[in-house]
Amino acid sequence: MHDRLSINNICFLDSSLEQQAEYWKQLGPQRISLVGPHLEAEGVAAARAALASGNYQIETIIHPFSPALPLTADEPGWRVPRARLATQIDVARQLGAQSIYMTTGGRGEMSWEQAADAFAEAIEPCLEPAEAAGIELMIENAPLQYADMHMAHSLRDTVRLAKLAGIGVCIDLFSCWADAELENVFLNALPLCHLVQVSDYVFGDRNLPARAVPGDGGMPLKRILGFLLESGYSGVFDLELLGPRIDAEGQLSAVERGANVIDKLLHSLGA
Repeated sequence: MHDRLSINNICFLDSSLEQQAEYWKQLGPQRISLVGPHLEAEGVAAARAALASGNYQIETIIHPFSPALPLTADEPGWRVPRARLATQIDVARQLGAQSIYMTTGGRGEMSWEQAADAFAEAIEPCLEPAEAAGIELMIENAPLQYADMHMAHSLRDTVRLAKLAGIGVCIDLFSCWADAELENVFLNALPLCHLVQVSDYVFGDRNLPARAVPGDGGMPLKRILGFLLESGYSGVFDLELLGPRIDAEGQLSAVERGANVIDKLLHSLGA
């Protein structure tokens, strides 16, 4: 598998890390991305054992900053989420992860601008420890149906929030591929971008989250990935597949097909 392709364990979220390690052996990745709550549930020792089974590198850890409650405008509401992020940074350091990408928490009754300021202030004490540990902190652009746990949905807004908070960006192509002036938006995002997530979309699919195996849908992946590479993106492409279409085929089969498509595409583009 291409060394710039990682497999996100959200693809196998209902499987233990031990079981996922068996899948990794079949798939052959060098890089793995882990879901923070999954990692918290099983512990660092289980993650170490799974990673050591094939000498895998953790590319990123998914971390919902405030998953249960919306952001608040005052510091007491940030203490628990901030402490969880600090712990996740230390776990990422122990496991050798390159980055952590976050959802922010919903904005509740605050305006977008008020919530953006609150998020930036809430995570500020974690920036220096993350930098000291060599961990890039990022936020992603996530679909609107996740508004209960995130406030950045367009890539433009994600870049704006990342700049305000002093962190980076994870570009989820599924959530932005149809945006207007996409190449200009990419160029604005790339200086902050440390990860690009890939999947596909089949036109007419209304079964959320509606992700498809790369190559099965209508996203112009060759053009998009080609532009990103030509524009200087030198990071990793993270395969993130989930939803009814993936489950109907079988997660392992879907991930294997998707990884093969992206592997061949990256090689064809000279990556």
